[in-house]
Amino acid sequence: MNMSVLVPTRFKELRKIYSGRKFSLLDVGAGSHSATITKQWFPLCDYYGIDKEKSYNNDASDFEAMTEFYELDLTVLDFTLIPENFFDVIIMSHVIEHLHNGDEVLRLLLNKLKSGGFIYVEFPSKRSTRFPSKRDTLNFYDDPTHCRIFTVEEISSILPENKFQVLKSGVRRDWLRVLLTPVKIVFTKITQGYVPGSVFWDILGFADFVFARKNRF
Repeated sequence: MNMSVLVPTRFKELRKIYSGRKFSLLDVGAGSHSATITKQWFPLCDYYGIDKEKSYNNDASDFEAMTEFYELDLTVLDFTLIPENFFDVIIMSHVIEHLHNGDEVLRLLLNKLKSGGFIYVEFPSKRSTRFPSKRDTLNFYDDPTHCRIFTVEEISSILPENKFQVLKSGVRRDWLRVLLTPVKIVFTKITQGYVPGSVFWDILGFADFVFARKNRF
């Protein structure tokens, strides 16, 4: 089973808007071959990435897919290298929970979006603190680099304060992935020798999300 044929959940709303169109995207947390994956689904996008280290599961082909990479420690709150009012889309998927001042980081990054631009934020839910512990994270505390629990309400309150309209929010759940859970259990057990916690994310509702648009001026 090739999971790469499934649209990443963070892209689903964006594909309704930008499929087949050119746009600029700032990916906050650009590791794990994210540039290559993003260009697979949005070949016309100009991909800009931020991460603390360039080498976090990226290779030469990932950097070739990028328009620009910003090697920054987000917690320092210095984003002067990143242009203001420039990007059409910002994606911040499973990053904010690693930042002790993630709310401050989010507020500053909002200035980088154009009027009418979109932001997608995804993060482990408070519910996940009650889930069983599993390799590759099923319980929030499975990842020792997780340092702060955020809620939909907290993220949603930050956005209107900064002239954003929340379009969708709640439990991140992809029903196709839910239906494929038994297949994924067997497949990962055979190919990886174990079943990672992420296999159960959709069926249990591990993550929450907020999708919002910057008001037009």
